[in-house]
Amino acid sequence: MPEPIASDQRHPAAYWHRLADGRIQCDLCPRECRLRDGQRGACFVRGMADGVMVLTTYGRSSGFCIDPIEKKPLHHFHPGSSVFSFGTAGCNLACRFCQNWSISKSRDMNRLMEQASPESIVRTAMSHCCMSVAFTYNDPVVFIEYALDTADACHALGIKTVAVTAGYINAAPRREFYDKMDAANIDLKGFSDAFYTQLTGARLQPVLDTLLHVRHATDCWLEITTLLIPGHNDSAKEIMALCAWVASELGPDVPLHFSAFHPDWKMADVPPTPPATLTRARQIALDAGLHHVYTGNVHDIKGGTTYCPNCLHTVIVRDRYDILRYDLTQDGSCTQCGAPVAGRFGTFATPFGSRRIPVRMTTRR
Repeated sequence: MPEPIASDQRHPAAYWHRLADGRIQCDLCPRECRLRDGQRGACFVRGMADGVMVLTTYGRSSGFCIDPIEKKPLHHFHPGSSVFSFGTAGCNLACRFCQNWSISKSRDMNRLMEQASPESIVRTAMSHCCMSVAFTYNDPVVFIEYALDTADACHALGIKTVAVTAGYINAAPRREFYDKMDAANIDLKGFSDAFYTQLTGARLQPVLDTLLHVRHATDCWLEITTLLIPGHNDSAKEIMALCAWVASELGPDVPLHFSAFHPDWKMADVPPTPPATLTRARQIALDAGLHHVYTGNVHDIKGGTTYCPNCLHTVIVRDRYDILRYDLTQDGSCTQCGAPVAGRFGTFATPFGSRRIPVRMTTRR
């Protein structure tokens, strides 16, 4: 018999329907888990209790922290600003290479020792002068009700919202979720169904559908990250196919980040990504016509620099999360030639830098 879901973990969930055999089906993501009473979905944090779907992590977090926006990574969304970051637990993918598995794969609800209402999150973000709140660490798709309520609280007080996600979500919740996000970094984990099926337990097409929706049907600023894993998704052929799709379907101004893998979770036997692989991938992307291509998880000033797509002037120079030079006007134009650089910019103040500041929200349980 499945272990009952505790009454204090039950928050009404959206996106589900009842089946004729007494089960319910979750309609949030393409997994469409079918559950009996007491059972949880693949994400572990959504389940059936007393005949209805509930979210077990509403108002409960694995921790809060102030980060540089560049860490999300977002390089064209108010560079240098600080972002108030939090996540919960659980994930609707099963990535064998998960770099944050202690949170996303957690089955221990006692890990969620911080409690915070959407309103208290926004007040705390404002008290620390954060421009935005990020739903991150684990995928916000699985705690969509908590994320959307927090997004509403943010916008009521002029705070922006950021989603860091794999984009594995069905069409109806996709529309509601991204309509309330000001920026998103979406993981495009590979560019083949074989990679997605074998290494993530998911499918490629729903992620492509999400990228197309965000780019063409919302005002949400979009950036993409691909973690390059040696021997799995780092071939020149696959990278060229990925970059060609981004260029033709999303356009050359969508920033693409190639990030370095390190051995973790169920792929501890795979070596780290050589920096040369990231450099090669970046050049492939530039050759495909993309304007803004970055490398991540390595020390590479050139790979972190933003160039004017018109005159190639270095408009933002970064050393990891530190901004060494900022040469854009307030509206995001190159100071040398006047051409606009795609993104969301504004008044550039003293950059937050590479600090990471944990924040205590409430008394721990």
